[in-house]
Amino acid sequence: MNWELHDVAIIGGGMMGRSIATTVAREGLNVCLKEVSMEAVTASREEMERSLSHEIARFGLTESEKKAILSRIRWVTQFDCTAECDLAIEAIQEDFELKSKILVELDRRMAREHPIVINTSTLSITELAAKTTQPERILGMHFLYPVTTTRVVEVVRGQVTNDKAFDRALDFARLLGKVPIKVFEMPGFVTTRVVLPLVNEAMHVVMEGVAEAPEVDLALKLGFDFRTGPLEWADRVGLDRVLNWMKHMHHESGEPRFRPCPLLKRLVRAGLLGAKTGQGFFKYDENRRRLDRLKDDRPGLT
Repeated sequence: MNWELHDVAIIGGGMMGRSIATTVAREGLNVCLKEVSMEAVTASREEMERSLSHEIARFGLTESEKKAILSRIRWVTQFDCTAECDLAIEAIQEDFELKSKILVELDRRMAREHPIVINTSTLSITELAAKTTQPERILGMHFLYPVTTTRVVEVVRGQVTNDKAFDRALDFARLLGKVPIKVFEMPGFVTTRVVLPLVNEAMHVVMEGVAEAPEVDLALKLGFDFRTGPLEWADRVGLDRVLNWMKHMHHESGEPRFRPCPLLKRLVRAGLLGAKTGQGFFKYDENRRRLDRLKDDRPGLT
């Protein structure tokens, strides 16, 4: 890395923001994690501690590592700390107006040479950057959840992103132990654009009664060596998020392959959003472990 990176600001302490913050702090960097209120700070910290404790129980983390990670994270409710940071990551939900407001706040406070990262899977980097006075230092990084274990991150160049900001983002991704995929801006980038039609078709297979959800996921896991089936993946990401991505991609492209499956819409309307609510296509316990895996005598079933 050819630049000094010590402090990272993360805006948004939700599921993605916490996962990014944990990954950054685990690599020895200081994190300023901004939430909207002290109540949100408390909830975010408690959820992070619960998640880290779960990793300890799975032997993926030690107690001392947990303490070190938490010691490097400072929770705040104002943007002031971002002025001290070498890089900022916006990590809220896919809401164009809210992201725009956050970018304007970061643009006002951060030194000109420091990159500002938009964490998005579908929104336009160029259109968001245009709201700021220095759009050339703004780019996208699409982290895949959970950030702590997934190896890839898409680094997205907007129309006016300069080489300096882009190269620093690549360095940052490598520092986190990720493989950066260089992407030019296009709705859905690479991973979201490819995975959504697959997930959508798997949902149609279930809705049309061709096979039940466990069988669909098992067929694709064993047939194509997927670590997780598409339906469980959607559950773990959050069916509401998947639906929003599909709606946006369908609106942007007009392509029928992105038209959301009616079954997905029904589940979201019923509040069955996946692992975070305990039920989606499958059922989960409070630690997001699946409860209804197939159990019979066929080889390869787990």
